[in-house]
Amino acid sequence: MRTRTRSALALAAAVAGLSVAAVTPASAADTVLTVGSAAGDAVAVGDVLSASLASGTTATLYSSATGTSGVSCSASTFTASVLTNPTAPGTATESVTAHTFGSCTSNVLGVLGVTSVTVNNLPYTTAVGSDGTVTVTPASGSTIQTTVVLSTLLGSINCVYQAPSLTGTTGEADNSINFAAQAFTKTSGSSLCFSSGYFTAKYAPVQDVTQGNATVFVN
Repeated sequence: MRTRTRSALALAAAVAGLSVAAVTPASAADTVLTVGSAAGDAVAVGDVLSASLASGTTATLYSSATGTSGVSCSASTFTASVLTNPTAPGTATESVTAHTFGSCTSNVLGVLGVTSVTVNNLPYTTAVGSDGTVTVTPASGSTIQTTVVLSTLLGSINCVYQAPSLTGTTGEADNSINFAAQAFTKTSGSSLCFSSGYFTAKYAPVQDVTQGNATVFVN
């Protein structure tokens, strides 16, 4: 009788253990941002993250949401430091301290070339949610701003574009951040500057520079 009782207790304990394991995976991700895998180590507050354009893509600032006229850049990189990384599900925040563009061209009539594309008013705050949303906002009282310097038949001109915020998405399959046709308004510049700008870019993969360029996952 004692042997049967012990066997029954052992079986019950084993079943209970399996049940707990089923609802609480040992490798479940704890934070919104992790490195190496979705169940990897947490990205630490203060870590520096960086990403360049996804292979084979360009960053564009076109004159309409569906058009192909404007400025195209084959190089772009952003750098950000992690401000918060709470338990998932939640929203992590980052401070974007640098955002650069290079190898830019333009197909706008009368424009001979693109001298520079400069992101102004940094840093920006980026919120990355477990639901895949990305929101970029400027400091209080400021605005997201980009200055495009064009070489034209009439000389060099500055085109300044502003937006109150930007929204994007994260890509789980390729650890990317994506922006599609984000609207900017021209606030200064000649008639050769298109009146509106629509920004599109895909950055992948996002990496944690502090942790040896480990790939960053969003949970």
